[in-house]
Amino acid sequence: MTIHGDHPFLPPESERSPVRRFRGRLPSPVGLWTTAHEGKRAGLTVSSMLVADGDPGYVIGLIDPDSDLWETLHKARTAVVSLLGGPHQQLADAFGYVAPAPGGPFRMIDWTETEWGPAPVGVSTWAGCRLVSADPPEVGWALQVQLEIAHVELAAEELPVLVHRRGRYSTL
Repeated sequence: MTIHGDHPFLPPESERSPVRRFRGRLPSPVGLWTTAHEGKRAGLTVSSMLVADGDPGYVIGLIDPDSDLWETLHKARTAVVSLLGGPHQQLADAFGYVAPAPGGPFRMIDWTETEWGPAPVGVSTWAGCRLVSADPPEVGWALQVQLEIAHVELAAEELPVLVHRRGRYSTL
């Protein structure tokens, strides 16, 4: 077996999407979107997202229409959007389906059940949200999902925010 410094499934540079490579040069916060409906929990690591201030505020993210998250969020109509910190890289990879999580990623840490869905224990910043539209527009490969922010939790002590840029994590 040989261990490489590069990602083993990364296509050659000539075959990579220039738009994806352009987006990859932007530092993006690493969010974890979680929801639950009738006992089924679902979650997904989302870095293609932004927060729009206002009254109410909104979280807008690009979500895979074939993901378990979208299937469950579509039914539940509520979600928790958590901002991950430096210690949560393995959690981000597990919910991004790029790292193994025996028994599923929800077994990796403890969770607090909220009226918006499961919130990860140990994550200091999260928002409880409501789905704005059950029929969001398609944008490229994804659905442009808009969530209205109903509740925000901000801990006094914040961990450095985990960001994703060019396929790698760093903290701010």
